[in-house]
Amino acid sequence: MMHTTVGWHVELEFQEDGQHTRAVAMVRLPDGTEVRAHGHATRHHTDSLQPRVGEEIAGARALNELAMRMLGKAHGEIDAASGRVSHPIHV
Repeated sequence: MMHTTVGWHVELEFQEDGQHTRAVAMVRLPDGTEVRAHGHATRHHTDSLQPRVGEEIAGARALNELAMRMLGKAHGEIDAASGRVSHPIHV
């Protein structure tokens, strides 16, 4: 049996304004499909300015949404191939 190595490249981009951090996560799949997701974080006015923390929170939220979109995509493909409705995967 031959094994194929597949790699996914995930990109994260951030926009910050000192109070808000927005993240966009995008994965390009081997078939050329791109899946995107967004995340955000808001710094409380009493918190110290720590851009890295905002990036971590916004990035994690974007990656979480990306994971859920990928699960939805997979379920759609299972349903299309099998002709039945699959049960959602809960993480």
